[in-house]
Amino acid sequence: MRKLALVVAACCATSCGTSKPPSPTEEVVGCEGASLLTNPSDPAERGPWPVGARTVTIGDLTTEVWYPAIVGSEIGLATELYDIRKALPATEAAKIPDADNPLAPCDCVRGLPLDASHGPYPVVIFVHGTASFRYQSLHFATHWASRGFVVVAADHPGLRLADVLGMACGASPPPQALGANLDTLIAALASPAGPLDFLAGHIDPTRIAVSGHSAGGGAAAAASTKPGVQVVISMAGAMATPKAATLRSTLYFGGIVDSIASWGTVKNAWSGSPTPRRLIGISDGGHLTFSDLCQVKNAAGKDLLQIAKDHQVCGAQLAGFLFDCDPTHVDGPTGWDIVNHASSAVLETVLQCQPATDLSHIQSRFPAVADYQEAL
Repeated sequence: MRKLALVVAACCATSCGTSKPPSPTEEVVGCEGASLLTNPSDPAERGPWPVGARTVTIGDLTTEVWYPAIVGSEIGLATELYDIRKALPATEAAKIPDADNPLAPCDCVRGLPLDASHGPYPVVIFVHGTASFRYQSLHFATHWASRGFVVVAADHPGLRLADVLGMACGASPPPQALGANLDTLIAALASPAGPLDFLAGHIDPTRIAVSGHSAGGGAAAAASTKPGVQVVISMAGAMATPKAATLRSTLYFGGIVDSIASWGTVKNAWSGSPTPRRLIGISDGGHLTFSDLCQVKNAAGKDLLQIAKDHQVCGAQLAGFLFDCDPTHVDGPTGWDIVNHASSAVLETVLQCQPATDLSHIQSRFPAVADYQEAL
């Protein structure tokens, strides 16, 4: 508390940026005596930590790390904007001029100092879907990081947008190896070194959640048997989670009108998973409700698919099959709040040893939740 008070006092004395300095925050004890800041009681609310971001290479995986940063260290600094063109093949990225370029806003600041006075922090590994990239679901990643988790997401060869578009245009994509990729990430997190050295001694590699979207949801389910994995969170995933000795909770999300991973398929995957398990169906939820992709637009208000078509990006028609951004679908913020509320509740109970949130009332909290089931 004294360190936090000094940070606030220092910012007030030097007029740190134009943002209002943070208020002092109380602390709480987590698992095995971990020191954490107290999160808001509503799991859908952002946590007390500002979020730092770093891009690192782990093995051959380009990886993003979002993490709890020192309170106040973000004041006066610009938040990150991710350039979607970097997810395209280089030849196709060059077709999109700066004026038409869509940027994905992140409520994070690149290179902030890790809050090393708290922790050790549990880890959430996120796996993107087919024809996507590591920063496809920034609203989830930064939300979890703001509430005391280190979040790690890699670009997965063979599943990346650049690979899928390249395949549609005559290139040969690398083979997919999602399980092996997760092994690489988990091993690196077990003994952080090199670009992950800033995490050494500040994360708990025995407390891991793996989450993913679509094909990434299947990879997350299959990861239940990997070292340290205690939570699986599958979004629009069609694979049941195998029972495992360390697994303590599974959570499935699906969109009721998802045309790619049907609601019935998601329900079947959930029902085949071990208890305790929870299932949430979002009314008018599509396949991309579990990402930021439908909300990323350029200055003219055009979404990613329209921009790609306008500039004749090779493979745009194939990507359009997966790009189910229908105006009748639930709006982005509504879907994000539902996912953040339920996922944070589970993550904090299991991986931070905090009091459980009763999710059986989630339909009264969020009218867009069309179905909730639990087997505890």
